[in-house]
Amino acid sequence: MLTVTICDSLSFSLQEHAYPADELMPLTCRGRVRGQEPSRGDVDDALGKFSLTLIDSLDTLVVLNKTKEFEDAVRKVLRDVNLDNDVVVSVFETNIRVLGGLLGGHSLAIMLKEKGEYMQWYNGELLQMAKQLGYKLLPAFNTTSGLPYPRINLKFGIRKPEARTGTETDTCTACAGTLILEFAALSRFTGATIFEEYARKALDFLWEKRQRSSNLVGVTINIHTGDWVRKDSGVGAGIDSYYEYLLKAYVLLGDDSFLERFNTHYDAIMRYISQPPLLLDVHIHKPMLNARTWMDALLAFFPGLQVLKGDIRPAIETHEMLYQVIKKHNFLPEAFTTDFRVHWAQHPLRPEFAESTYFLYKATGDPYYLEVGKTLIENLNKYARVPCGFAAMKDVRTGSHEDRMDSFFLAEMFKYLYLLFADKEDIIFDIEDYIFTTEAHLLPLWLSTTNQSTSKKNTTSEYIELDDSNFDWTCPNTQILFPNDPLYAQSIREPLKNVVDKSCPRGIIRVREESFRSGAKPPLRARDFMATNPEHLEILKKMGVSLIHLKDGRVQLVQHAIQAASSIDAEDGLRFMQEMIELSSQQQKEQQLPPRAVQVVSRPFFGRVVLTAGPAQFGLDLSKHKETRGFVASSKPYNGCSELTNPEAVVGKIALIQRGQCMFAEKARHIQNAGAIGGIVIDDNEGSSSDTAPLFQMAGDGKDTDDIKIPMLFLFSKEGSIILDALREYEEVEVLLSDKAKDRAAILKGKMTPSYIINSNPDMESEEQPFSDGDSENQSTEPLAPGSQEVDLADQESPEDSSLGSPPESPPAAAAGEAADEATDVSPSEQNSDPLENHEPTSLDGECTDLDNQLQEQSETEEDSNPNVSWGNKDQPIDSILADWSEDIEAFEMMEKDEL
Repeated sequence: MLTVTICDSLSFSLQEHAYPADELMPLTCRGRVRGQEPSRGDVDDALGKFSLTLIDSLDTLVVLNKTKEFEDAVRKVLRDVNLDNDVVVSVFETNIRVLGGLLGGHSLAIMLKEKGEYMQWYNGELLQMAKQLGYKLLPAFNTTSGLPYPRINLKFGIRKPEARTGTETDTCTACAGTLILEFAALSRFTGATIFEEYARKALDFLWEKRQRSSNLVGVTINIHTGDWVRKDSGVGAGIDSYYEYLLKAYVLLGDDSFLERFNTHYDAIMRYISQPPLLLDVHIHKPMLNARTWMDALLAFFPGLQVLKGDIRPAIETHEMLYQVIKKHNFLPEAFTTDFRVHWAQHPLRPEFAESTYFLYKATGDPYYLEVGKTLIENLNKYARVPCGFAAMKDVRTGSHEDRMDSFFLAEMFKYLYLLFADKEDIIFDIEDYIFTTEAHLLPLWLSTTNQSTSKKNTTSEYIELDDSNFDWTCPNTQILFPNDPLYAQSIREPLKNVVDKSCPRGIIRVREESFRSGAKPPLRARDFMATNPEHLEILKKMGVSLIHLKDGRVQLVQHAIQAASSIDAEDGLRFMQEMIELSSQQQKEQQLPPRAVQVVSRPFFGRVVLTAGPAQFGLDLSKHKETRGFVASSKPYNGCSELTNPEAVVGKIALIQRGQCMFAEKARHIQNAGAIGGIVIDDNEGSSSDTAPLFQMAGDGKDTDDIKIPMLFLFSKEGSIILDALREYEEVEVLLSDKAKDRAAILKGKMTPSYIINSNPDMESEEQPFSDGDSENQSTEPLAPGSQEVDLADQESPEDSSLGSPPESPPAAAAGEAADEATDVSPSEQNSDPLENHEPTSLDGECTDLDNQLQEQSETEEDSNPNVSWGNKDQPIDSILADWSEDIEAFEMMEKDEL
């Protein structure tokens, strides 16, 4: 096989030009020795003057059936490698590459010895070296948290003056959480339980420090305090192998607690990070907010982990997306954007994509993945091969090289590519009896029943029962997970075949152009899509696009080409999906605007309740115009997606509408046409809150929205419920829409609720006075200034999402003392016609009438057109007025003492 031939060549180069150095420098044909070459920063922390590449590739030789070379390599390690060097190394890299390499070598050495042909002299010498190295790493765990220091001196340990390390405070999650396989294997092999105990303690601490509402972990954590330093979360660099080791620790050790933790994290990953086929970092406290718009190459391992977990569809989708990036750039850039442009151009010959390719082929039996592997090998030979080895790509765009060949190239890349093409008889042992570490070292599964640690699983936190039948499929043996049906994987890949190359195939375009000329309708464009348009939904179905409402309130569009009516419709669906991604990306790039405020100013709140609101990308700008103040009223229909049936209830008021079923701009137009002076959209995702979700900014509909003149704000469900509950209890709720909360003193000196005014009596400067008809002329009538919203929503709310909840109770009754031009507002039920008996306006059974009859009666006794019309034309008894007044003053004093 080609891989074996290349390996022979590389072995010669290593022996001839690099040994006993840690790595081969393939451009200059010499070994890289730490201290003799210019420092590369943290990258050099993997080098410990312990013949890194030789140890890291020991078990690769056995996989490639190079048993004689393996035996010679083991002898060299035992003879030449020194683990007591005065050098500071990465605990993480030393664990996965050196300790893992020694344990993998030991595992296969005892296997060969049992077979009776090779390694008959071997007596556990590699294991003894591994144990020696394990003890050298243990001082790194001397922290209050149990998380290890990121670096350690092999000779002097931690914190000694000569150690030159031990002052660090932070480590990455993967650095602390990728120890359990090697340390547990070392304990199981030797009987020394201390290694497994230390690794378990570190994992327990990370689990306890997860963000409880999202079940995600950050990238970097303080090893002393446990505080998250970097609070972004993904499946790539800094976190990747933490998730991998939770699942694999369950497979290797049989401890259900690791599976429970993995499943909890996986549910969060698929809920927040997975945006098929993309995997985008988010903030752990606001998981609906993307932390960046690019992905790093290390996440390419994740499809392989998903195969092991049993979730095959997203694995195929993400892998295919990555393959399209590779076909565009020949290699996977170290980082690339959501529109597949190069972000970081380097490629250090990382093996993660080859790893996932191998596992997907094992799971599906689809020869397509053999073609993928062939492409990888051809690209390596064509673009990376140099006279003395394989050189990392300095820039995938230009094809320039870097004088670097990391040890993982032989430890992982060669191993996975060989296994991809190897027949069962090509491998001299059963690979299914072993599990791969993150460095592709092989540990035997029988360790699960050997020298089991007495450590108990973490019981400090209850595990969440998750509704995911996929969890029942988790199994290390992929051969029984899926039928070897290549068509299954093909149907999932098909929609993604042109995801990177935005242009459709020439032949398809020609057919589509001909259909245009024949009078056929053009395909649906993303900017025109309306989720409430039945014709649009039918077009989506024809294109194989499904609209899925997620529990977190997002809408997910998924295309399955196999479900499209024809190949042309499938291409149209792909174009639609690409446009939707671009539309969302454009909105994400817009400037992030500050939140707005909804301040409840009516009694008994008096400005003490301030709700965080999201702005809109249309309507007037509240930061440039005076705030808008008015009473709230629920619109009918509550979703505001059609002409309002209760315009009399919202005219001159701030309309409450529910998110969902149409564009935000469409809602705004409907309530504006009904006479509303502003609008508040309340999230239909029950339980959502600004405390846990990112600032939501309402997007336009892709068309001209200059016709929208009223301010629009967005409230999450939790904040919106405060207004709805107040509306049900007090019936009259007045709010202030502004760019920021106003001073309460200014609110109390200004216009209060229509039932009460401030300073109506000049002899009472600072007191609140009730008023009746006779007082109405003294009430100051501050004009309502239009206020609006600025916005830069990264979340595209094109099709407004989520199913509708039940609308709130009926709109509030008309407030006493409201302006005459607001006379069409909802009045109390006609059953409450006697204000002497009912001092507070009420609404019965959701039935509301306008004030026409009431105003007509008032007009018979009132000649002037005073805009402040009281609720009734009869005076309230003075005792009732004083009682109401005292009650409100008492409530206000209490609120001065207590923060809401």
